[in-house]
Amino acid sequence: MYFQRKAYDELLNWKEKFADRYAVLLEGARRVGKSTIAERFAAQEYRSYILVDFSQASKEEIACFDDIHDIDMFFLRLQAIKGITLYEHESVVIFDEVQLFPKARQAIRHLVKDGRYHYIETGSLISIKKNVKNILIPSEEMKIQIYPMDYEEFCLATGGNFELLGQIYEKKKSVGQQVNRKLMRDMRVYMAVGGMPQAVEAYVNGENFSMIDHIKRQIIKLYEDDFKRLDPSGKLAAIYHSIPAQLSKNAKRYRLSAAVGKRKTSKDENLIYDLMDSKTVLASYNVTDPGAGLPLTKDMGSYKMYISDTGLFVTLMFMDRPTAENEIYAKLLSDKLPANLGYLYENLAAQVIAASGRELFYHTWEKEESTHYYEIDFLISQGAKISALEIKSSGTGKHESISKFKKKYSKRAADCVIFSQKDLDRADGLAYLPLYLLPFFCRQQTAKFN
Repeated sequence: MYFQRKAYDELLNWKEKFADRYAVLLEGARRVGKSTIAERFAAQEYRSYILVDFSQASKEEIACFDDIHDIDMFFLRLQAIKGITLYEHESVVIFDEVQLFPKARQAIRHLVKDGRYHYIETGSLISIKKNVKNILIPSEEMKIQIYPMDYEEFCLATGGNFELLGQIYEKKKSVGQQVNRKLMRDMRVYMAVGGMPQAVEAYVNGENFSMIDHIKRQIIKLYEDDFKRLDPSGKLAAIYHSIPAQLSKNAKRYRLSAAVGKRKTSKDENLIYDLMDSKTVLASYNVTDPGAGLPLTKDMGSYKMYISDTGLFVTLMFMDRPTAENEIYAKLLSDKLPANLGYLYENLAAQVIAASGRELFYHTWEKEESTHYYEIDFLISQGAKISALEIKSSGTGKHESISKFKKKYSKRAADCVIFSQKDLDRADGLAYLPLYLLPFFCRQQTAKFN
């Protein structure tokens, strides 16, 4: 089953404007749909294409790269082995899972310079040091980040009306309790299923949530296998698995010692960067002085981590049992799980913000005469100003931090918004928006709720 993906449009733009000068690398975690997008694009937009999948390439295919200094012979051998004719300026070559054969990635420079064909690379763990060791990264390569399916793509796949949500956002008016409840349940379906194409396909095909959960566990197992290859000690997997627990404690930052033990080493710190480079997680950095240039004051030693897919996050929450039963998902969809799930909605918000192409930032500062602190969950640049976002599961309760932020940074703050399950509202100088409108808030450069 093929799903409509935004990356397809990015590839169209690449083909029209850049493909004669750059190869394109589709980068992302495993199972996010990179290979499917690449092959679909090649089949639809070119006269012919050759796919070299380095996860199962034959010895003959690998041997072709011994002739890369003789490009004519390289292409002759490749076409003969694959039984496919390439047409100058009308064909594309796909190097799938290129991280498994760095020599092919290094050859991109010469192939692009030759100018006969276009080139698409796909890769996971592509930024990990061991996968780029001793090779020259080609400057003739541009990247497109492939995320799990975002909420718009999920709605397109499942028949949801995403355009209607956009109209609601533009109106800036409440929709009423009954409609809001229905729209929030739709959003919780996305939260439960997630954006991994295999899980979405199972949902579209009518599989129950136990089966969907099984599929997500298999994806997590693939990640664990990758982690073990990178770090046989098991610490990398432990760091990944500890993310939901650490978020549930509402800690000021991710604590590596809580995952690997008190005697952490510099090698353990490096594992964090390997995990971030794997694209299986999203990192959010604490900024010390919130302003329009958020990256300028980010504290590299103070960060939180989120799971890159909300569906995998839900599965990780229940990894203590063989499979998460349908009953658990039913309670999640009806918002009847007993635990405080603010951290689950926070992870959802992180995924939505990251999918909009934004880097993740948050801000903390100490309370006067107290050991406690204020915290803003997310900061977003809005033109020359910033917007502060607080994420809640219910929409009720205290919101002291964002009120204090609004007062402290009144000259810098564009909007201070509480995203929750509550219908659109405005009170005490704060905007309340339901979480299903977050994609539109991220899309809009200057959002006003007057």
